[in-house]
Amino acid sequence: MCGGWPVVSWGKNCDGTDIPDPPTHPEFADAIAHWTPVISPSGITFYTADAIPGWKGNLLIGGLSSEAIVRLTLDGEKVTDEERIPMGTRIRDVVQGPDGAVYALTDERDGKVLRLSLEPRG
Repeated sequence: MCGGWPVVSWGKNCDGTDIPDPPTHPEFADAIAHWTPVISPSGITFYTADAIPGWKGNLLIGGLSSEAIVRLTLDGEKVTDEERIPMGTRIRDVVQGPDGAVYALTDERDGKVLRLSLEPRG
């Protein structure tokens, strides 16, 4: 069985047929970002802490097929920049911890929790 967006999407159905693009149905709001090829988004969080100042206010998205954390810089509802942080493994979820670090859950049989933070320069 294949899931997805049956009315509009920037992608294709599982059988390869086109799904109508969002502009063909103005009654639906378009996505603020989309990827071809897909990143296979999973967990998502807004970063609001001070531990990684350059990320404050950014959107962090776990990527399954991209094997990355995708960081989007936003201006209101507009994406102004994108960074892919390669993790070398499928990322199932991404959250901000109480310490301000970013924690990523890998999607493996023996999955791990990875901690991302700024290292002091010495």
